[in-house]
Amino acid sequence: MTGWLDGRRALVVGAGSGIGRAVVDAFLEEGARVAVLERDPDKCAALREALPEVPVTVGDATARQANDDAVTATVAAFGGLDVLVNCVGIFDFYRGVSELEADLIDDAFDEMFRTNVKSHLHSVRAALPALRAAKTADSTGVVLLTESTSAHYPGRGGVLYVSSKFAVRGLVTALAHELAPDVRVNGVAPGGTLNTDLRGLTSLGLDGRRLDDTPDRAAELAGRVPLQIALSGRDHAWTYVFLASERARGITGGVVHPDGGIGVKS
Repeated sequence: MTGWLDGRRALVVGAGSGIGRAVVDAFLEEGARVAVLERDPDKCAALREALPEVPVTVGDATARQANDDAVTATVAAFGGLDVLVNCVGIFDFYRGVSELEADLIDDAFDEMFRTNVKSHLHSVRAALPALRAAKTADSTGVVLLTESTSAHYPGRGGVLYVSSKFAVRGLVTALAHELAPDVRVNGVAPGGTLNTDLRGLTSLGLDGRRLDDTPDRAAELAGRVPLQIALSGRDHAWTYVFLASERARGITGGVVHPDGGIGVKS
């Protein structure tokens, strides 16, 4: 690929590691100007050191103000905003409803949906005026939300994670309908991913646990899909590049599945 995103101005939310970080790199390689919103100050410092040309906003994507600040910084730096990507997420390590203590459900539900769903709503709402202003006769604003194989197939997360990703799937459908023809909205539903910092819920005492710490992670991921490959954030990032580009200008309300073919597994 060369120059698929030339001239595009993007904001990546949750860009400090994993898929979000890979999207930043891929967008830059394809000619986009990129700004980021990231909660972790250490990850923000690493981004600033590695990519001094990238405006970095430190803030919690589940809060309105952080998203407003990130959009303001993006527009100030680039003169507008064409593409919003949200890669924020948290995991529940496959907890079924029978494994959730009843007195933890309220806090766990609130944390999961605040992180995995409300952050998407806040980022889209904050970016919407700039995305609408970016529409021209030849292009539209673009929103890309990160779903998961969990939004389409059982067994890839616990009851809270799966239901939150189904909610993101619903956001894609509802927003694509509402925001057309000014803004295209699509989802990316990655399968299991190597080298992520996806962590568990604090309310369940899982915040010190990373999904990538699973023993034999690469072999486990490759063994569950027909293509027998373990995908990285960089593998997924090219799907975001395509959907952000004008080569995807006829696609909205859809989802692409970079998941090794799990949907055809017998």
